[in-house]
Amino acid sequence: MPIYQVALPLPKRQLFDYLYEHTGLQPGCRVRVPFGPRELIGIIISTTEDSPFLNKLKPITQVIDQQPVIDQTLLSLCNWLAGYYHHPIGEVMHTVLPVALRKGESDKPKPIQVLSLIEGNQAVIPEQLNRAKKQRELYIELLERAIPVSSLKQTYTDTVIKGLVEKNIAKFESVDEQDEAMEFSLPETIEKPQPNVEQALAITAISQSLAKYRCFLLEGITGSGKTEVYLQSIEEVLKNHKQVLILVPEIGLTPQTVKRFEKRFEIKVGILHSNLTDNERLAVWQKSRSGKLGIIIGTRSSIFTPMARPGMIIVDEEHDASYKQQDGLKYNARDLAVIRAKEHKIPLILGSATPSLESLNNALTGRYQLLQLHQRAGNALQAKQSVLDITNQPLTAGLAAGMLTRIEQHLKAGNQVMLFVNRRGFAPALLCHQCGHVEECRRCNKPYTVHKSLHKMQCHHCGAAKPLPKQCKECGHHELITQGVGTEQLTMYLEQEFPQYSSVRIDSDSVRGKAKLDNLLTEINGGAHQILIGTQILSKGHHFPNVTLVVILDADGALFSADFRASEHLAQLITQLSGRAGRAQKPGEMWLQTHQPGHPLLQDLIHNGYGHFARFALSERKLANLPPFSFHALFRTESLKAQDGFEFLSHVSQMLQHPQVHLVGPIPAIMEKRQGKYRMQLLVQSQSRGLINKVIGHFAAEIEALPMARKVRWSIDIDPQDFM
Repeated sequence: MPIYQVALPLPKRQLFDYLYEHTGLQPGCRVRVPFGPRELIGIIISTTEDSPFLNKLKPITQVIDQQPVIDQTLLSLCNWLAGYYHHPIGEVMHTVLPVALRKGESDKPKPIQVLSLIEGNQAVIPEQLNRAKKQRELYIELLERAIPVSSLKQTYTDTVIKGLVEKNIAKFESVDEQDEAMEFSLPETIEKPQPNVEQALAITAISQSLAKYRCFLLEGITGSGKTEVYLQSIEEVLKNHKQVLILVPEIGLTPQTVKRFEKRFEIKVGILHSNLTDNERLAVWQKSRSGKLGIIIGTRSSIFTPMARPGMIIVDEEHDASYKQQDGLKYNARDLAVIRAKEHKIPLILGSATPSLESLNNALTGRYQLLQLHQRAGNALQAKQSVLDITNQPLTAGLAAGMLTRIEQHLKAGNQVMLFVNRRGFAPALLCHQCGHVEECRRCNKPYTVHKSLHKMQCHHCGAAKPLPKQCKECGHHELITQGVGTEQLTMYLEQEFPQYSSVRIDSDSVRGKAKLDNLLTEINGGAHQILIGTQILSKGHHFPNVTLVVILDADGALFSADFRASEHLAQLITQLSGRAGRAQKPGEMWLQTHQPGHPLLQDLIHNGYGHFARFALSERKLANLPPFSFHALFRTESLKAQDGFEFLSHVSQMLQHPQVHLVGPIPAIMEKRQGKYRMQLLVQSQSRGLINKVIGHFAAEIEALPMARKVRWSIDIDPQDFM
């Protein structure tokens, strides 16, 4: 019987051999196999004529696919991922597939449920809808065509949809998705604005490279019209009936991006992000694989989406840290985009107002082509940036008194203001005014965050929560005070100061739930709210034409961080936030409250801009021999005893000794304890990326076999982005 080598979703760096009575099973097909007392779904990788376990081999239980679900291009990408990130091949394959396929669902399109009008009710709007406004709107939409229920749920509630069915006006029915056109088609004429000179040069450069691999770094200041460059570059690709994959860093950016692309090209855009159900994600995966979708927009994991006719990949806000996966397979979607574009021989556009130092260095050394946009689109001017020295100034909810006056001026002029504080909740700590005791999470050794409206304290690292105490558990004193400022406290204060204006809070607490953020953004742009308070969610690429003032409350912590990337991230954050102001015809300004007004980073950023800061930061990195001028790999451990992690990494350190490899550690992580586990790390550094890969690859099996490996949870992070 033929022997098939199967990749299983297990933390083992090996393939498993199984028997099957027939030959001809193709690599990339899913099979169900026995593994101990359970059954697992694996991917066929290859066949072999011999096995060291020949007498013990079990047969494959079920062949799920006749044709591969992972094509040859993605198979080679999986092999590259497993080798580069030193991750078990089975878990890599598992990550690449949509969740529904991991569970054994068919890869063939299912019939979809649509809502259509019952014949005979179509001529006149029924009287029973006179008082049901939403049902009436839905009825009018259904007059044109039957609509998939999944699409309707983005606009209408279940009550509205079921209401029409219960009134015997509409009905649910299943239709075969194969009725859809096999190929997307563009309108004959596409209306588009005239690009300025810089945009036109960028569009021309990209359009001349559509039939080959070329990586472009589009460095454009905030509001310079990078999306318009994307749109006009994409048009040529779509006219050739090829597909475009666009990565965005946040779920919140997808709806507004999708609307803009659908309006321009009048075609269906596929969306992929974590708020979709497994079946919704699978449907987009299927349509992209069959070539029915021209544009696919998604977050990090959409880089694995197969395309029938790949034509271009775009990574928007390429600097964003969310492109790096932090658990499991620790891939960087931006770097994977480069690998995929090379494999498909198609252009790749990396766009950002604040490019990462790695990408900028690649552009300055000629590996990427640098395209720059120095002026804002239309007549919009760049926001004026200023620093406010708050040393010895009285602060209320983190705001200086002078800043309140500034906020009032902008509100009275009919504009919106945005305030950034990178802490959700009411305050980041609760302490006793008598003895100074701070309420800490025992599992993480970090202060609880106070959530006053919910009357609780919560640890934002492990999720543990408990009610707000009435007295100090150390001394029994009743005067407990909060320390620091969060979005909740700032919102309460501004609602009290400016009751005549509407305030809205945007952080991960307030935007939970499907379409919640999209609805809030629509309300903001509709003028429903004048004061916007939020965390980093607000900084990421949103277009607020009426915001003319941005206030950053406290960013001083990043100036003295132990992480060498902290200054780069702070500069990106300040520049991105500044870019939210004055995006239309109204002039904008940004104020940064700080206790360190003379800090060189802030002075350089305010007076010379991000471009100058980034190039100077690169020269500093070169002198310090830090990435991108050297390369890192990080071994991390988690264990119930700190000593176990230390001993395991000490053994690893002894194995990896090499004259051209520098090792730092074992040392505790910046956050030493989390969720009751002690965290240690070992940093591997070298001038050669290939050497790090070779050394770790050589010892990977031995490291896995170490006796101490069973006492700790360990992982390898190649090109780590943080040391928390």
